[in-house]
Amino acid sequence: MREIAPEDRSAVIARLRRAEGQLAGVLRMIEEDRECREVVTQLAAVSKAIDRAGFAMIAQGMKQCASDPDGEIDAAMLEKLFLALA
Repeated sequence: MREIAPEDRSAVIARLRRAEGQLAGVLRMIEEDRECREVVTQLAAVSKAIDRAGFAMIAQGMKQCASDPDGEIDAAMLEKLFLALA
């Protein structure tokens, strides 16, 4: 597998850092015994943020993630990557 370009990797890392902060907030909410509805709403936001990072990773690095050494896209590998996020 080839590496993703540094600028693309930085964008994905930034998304995941935001999700990390959101998850820390969810943990605090649980520790503070916040209302279940609020916690679930924030958990959904964290989940969506992580999914978006995964989709960005695939979109930005599709060629690197799903191509063989000759640069040909492997459709089966691409499908496997998308389904991993489903």
